Amino acid sequence: MKKIFCFFLLVSMYGFSQEIALLKYSGGGDWYANPTSLPNLIKFCNANINTTIKTKPATVTPGSPELFSYPFVHLTGHGNVVFSDADVSNLRNYLTSGGFLHIDDNYGMDQYIRKEIKKIFPNTDLVEIPANHPIFQKPFLFANGLPKIHEHDGKRPQAFGIFLDNRLALLYTFECDLGDGWEDAEVHNDPKEVRERALKMGANILNYSFNN
Repeated sequence: MKKIFCFFLLVSMYGFSQEIALLKYSGGGDWYANPTSLPNLIKFCNANINTTIKTKPATVTPGSPELFSYPFVHLTGHGNVVFSDADVSNLRNYLTSGGFLHIDDNYGMDQYIRKEIKKIFPNTDLVEIPANHPIFQKPFLFANGLPKIHEHDGKRPQAFGIFLDNRLALLYTFECDLGDGWEDAEVHNDPKEVRERALKMGANILNYSFNN
């Protein structure tokens, strides 16, 4: 198996501290949006689902060989995203080797990110993930699928995925603002139950990425 599988195997066998990363992409979009979201999600997971993730997430570019060091990579923002040919090749290799990419549309990214996903997997379509998929089942149950965190224009939240050999390798959360719900409470003044719902869904995503 490829390099990233070996990394996952060592983590599971020897209990090494896991590390996750934020993707720093080109194109002018604010890849750095929601600066408190990943640290808060890590803290929640380490306290509630027995993970041992390093408390400060790394930052990695899509074309970097360091991408293969992280079992979970998160991409967010509001604007343009552009992957170079080298980025596309590296991301494809990462995902087909066992890596997991979570893309969270922070409202305004959709028109840009879909064409970049198509560059990575030109022959594979994004499909909507049904509510009975394992990512919605454990460790926290979301019987109706992806939760709605911020309303915006009131459209229903949707989770889309790219599946490789029946494994969800790329998750795209849309009309949800999941990462906003992970941020410090004073950033958006979300009710406690809304933030908790967002963090629990994030924990499910991390749990799935580490175990599949």
